[in-house]
Amino acid sequence: MTRFIVIASGKGGVGKTTTAINLGVALSEFGKSVILVDANLNTPNVGLHLGTPIVPITLHDALKGKRSILDAAYLHPSGLHVIPSRISIDELNSVNPERMSIVIPQLHGTTDVVILDGAAGLGLETQAAMRVADEMLVVTNPEIPAVTDALKVIKVAEKAGCHVTGIILNRIRNDDFEMSVENVERILERPVLIAIPDDHNVRKALVLKHPVVYTHPKASSSQHFKKLAANLLGERYDMQLEKNENSSMFVKVLRKLGLR
Repeated sequence: MTRFIVIASGKGGVGKTTTAINLGVALSEFGKSVILVDANLNTPNVGLHLGTPIVPITLHDALKGKRSILDAAYLHPSGLHVIPSRISIDELNSVNPERMSIVIPQLHGTTDVVILDGAAGLGLETQAAMRVADEMLVVTNPEIPAVTDALKVIKVAEKAGCHVTGIILNRIRNDDFEMSVENVERILERPVLIAIPDDHNVRKALVLKHPVVYTHPKASSSQHFKKLAANLLGERYDMQLEKNENSSMFVKVLRKLGLR
């Protein structure tokens, strides 16, 4: 049975797309087949993050009924399948976001997990993505404006009937100016599933046009993304053990065989 997860945020710039991409790669390293859909129809970024901003077929074509949604799926070297949206400004408001409820469910049975990288904020695209997902993960930073906007997204998700599994607290610096995990949980009334450290390797990976989990598998951020994936799958993951492994390829083989 395919699991549909929408990644949402109350505001832009908190690391939502980075989280969606790297969570997808991390889940694939646990032996799951994953399709990442760029459900941000007006300002899509997945293709830009992965170095493929322009492709022949996109989610827009599927929403317009011109092509099957599977025709828009492209394989990344990490093993992640990606369905991008078109970045052209000519496509602004060219499709009805409500069409997602018809097109996205066509992925049922084709993969283990579908991750929807929703648009930031509370617009029609975000709400449409919520309605086709089984659950939602909310990405925020440990700052009052970001957390306040995250609370609004949670309230909208509740009205849409989308289950909010938890919070991904991103760009943790452990300084005196950020909110604690406890305070974030108290305000949002949802568990913080993972607190991902601010990691310069994420920016390095962006320059390389690849996910950090793929380019820097032993980086601190990568290990936290893998820990998040393990938590969502109910799997065991030891970050210290992973750090000490001599061969990440060996770890991947063991996971594929179900031995890790």
